[in-house]
Amino acid sequence: MRSGTGSVFFVMGVSGCGKSTLGQQLAKILGVSFFEGDDYHPKSNVRKMSQGIALTDTDRLPWLQKLRKIAGENGKLGCVISCSALKASYREVLSRGLSVEVAWIFLDGDYDTILGRLRHRAGHFMPAELLKSQFETLEPPEHAIRIPVDLPIEKQVELVLSLMENQKKSGL
Repeated sequence: MRSGTGSVFFVMGVSGCGKSTLGQQLAKILGVSFFEGDDYHPKSNVRKMSQGIALTDTDRLPWLQKLRKIAGENGKLGCVISCSALKASYREVLSRGLSVEVAWIFLDGDYDTILGRLRHRAGHFMPAELLKSQFETLEPPEHAIRIPVDLPIEKQVELVLSLMENQKKSGL
């Protein structure tokens, strides 16, 4: 499964887990468009997060709906979208009504590892102080390709492609 045509791949996880890096690499290999979920947050959300205020479900809904619209408009050609998608209900909003296959790629790591990564990240609106609230909100997905955050990016990509191929062969 080296082609992403007819599929939407959501790369998900808490802030700082590497969604954008993995998403960009996968999109390049699959020959599809990449959409950085953070770019679609309303200004009010960015302002709240920049001030260290966690988003509510109400804050997130318009953002999730925008990402679902992007998925719907680009899914037939295939696309990769980075998005925290922390709760099952958020993932349901993102995938509801899509006429293409949806795959969830969950970057999984522990709090201390990801906190260390966040502290070394420059120029992002999400402060490290909000990571705890993201872990409290996180409902790990049951049906996702689970990728350890501590693997090098090359190994993460290799593992995603291998697991996608295995799922395709198994008819999942």
